[in-house]
Amino acid sequence: MSDLVTAARPYAKAILELADSEKAMADWSKQLQFMAAVALDPEFHDLVVDPKLTKQEVADLFITACGDDIDDQGKNLIKLLAENGRIVILPELSLFYDKLRADAQGTVAAEVYSAHRLSKEQRITLEKALQKRLGREVKITSHVDNSLLGGAVIRAGDLVIDGSLKGRIEKLNAALTR
Repeated sequence: MSDLVTAARPYAKAILELADSEKAMADWSKQLQFMAAVALDPEFHDLVVDPKLTKQEVADLFITACGDDIDDQGKNLIKLLAENGRIVILPELSLFYDKLRADAQGTVAAEVYSAHRLSKEQRITLEKALQKRLGREVKITSHVDNSLLGGAVIRAGDLVIDGSLKGRIEKLNAALTR
C-alpha cells in the first residue's frame, strides 16, 4: 500500500500543477475519482494486470471504459500510467491529489460521525470550532452512526476527536481493567 502511495505522489503533484495553471482543479478531482472507481472494479483490475495484454491494449480498454467521463488530458494520463505499468495506483493517486488540492486551497475535509443527525446550528458551530483549531477552512461531511450511542467522532486530516459515548465507555473500561 505504501508503495502505491509513493508511486502516486509524483503523478498527483504534476497533475495539481497542471490543474492549477489551467484553473481546473475541480475537473481533475472528478476525473481522477471516476478513473479510480474504474480501476477499483474487480473485473477490470483483473484485465489490467493480465500479462497477455500489451500496455497499449490496457490503455485502450481503460479509456473505452471511461468513455466521455475523461477528457483528452485524462486519456493522456491513462496512456502514461499504462506505459509505466501504474494503472493500479489510480485510487491512491486520486486520494493524494484531493489532499494536495485541499492543502493548496487552504481547506481540510472533516468527517463527522454522530449518533444522531446534526442540526444546521450544530454543523455551523462545529465548523467554526474546527476552523479555529485548525486555522483553515473546514468542509464537513456528516454521517449517522447509531453504534456511537451519543456524541460524535470527528476526523479531519490526522486529527481524530472521539467525543462519543461509546468511546468514553471504552476508555473507562480500559482504565478499570488496568
